[in-house]
Amino acid sequence: MKLEEAVRAASSAFGAKPEEVAKRIYLLREAGMASMKDADPPLTLPSYVKSPYSAWFWALVGLVCASVALVYFSPGPLAYLRYALGSLFVLYLPGSALIELLYPKRKDLSQLERVALSLGLSLALVPLVGLLLNYTPWGIRLDPIVVSLSILTVGLAAGAVVRKFGYLKLEAAGRNA
Repeated sequence: MKLEEAVRAASSAFGAKPEEVAKRIYLLREAGMASMKDADPPLTLPSYVKSPYSAWFWALVGLVCASVALVYFSPGPLAYLRYALGSLFVLYLPGSALIELLYPKRKDLSQLERVALSLGLSLALVPLVGLLLNYTPWGIRLDPIVVSLSILTVGLAAGAVVRKFGYLKLEAAGRNA
C-alpha cells in the first residue's frame, strides 16, 4: 500500500485531517512501530543522484556555490549575507559532508549529534586545509582557501552520496531476497 493511499484511507475512516494522519504515521515510523519502504528505489548511481534521496547533496552544493558567489561578487549591501553564508561555509559544511560520509544511515546519529559533530569536525578540517596550503606555492590567501574548502566539501559530499547509494542498494537487495 502506498503512503498516500494509507493517509487517505485513515483520514476518511477516522475523520481526521490528512496532515494529522501523515504526522502520526511519521511518528510511528520514528518510534519503530511502522516501516515504509520505497517501492521503486533508484537502481543506478546517476538515478540516485537525480532522486530526492540526494536532495541534501544538492542543497550542500548550492550553499557552497552561493557562498563562493557571494565572496567574489557581492556588493556592500550584501555583506551580512556574505558573513552568514561564509560562516556556514567554513564552520559547518565541511564537517557536515564528513559526517554524511562517516555515518550514512539516518539512524546512526540524531540531528543534534550531526550538527554538533559537524561543527566540531569543521573546526578540525579547516585548520588542516590551512596548514596544507601553507606548504604549497599558493599560500594562505582567499582564492586557494575558497577553492580548497569547496573541493574538500563537495568531494566529501560526493563520497557520502556513493556510500548512501551503496546502503540503499543493500537494503533493496535484502528486501528482494
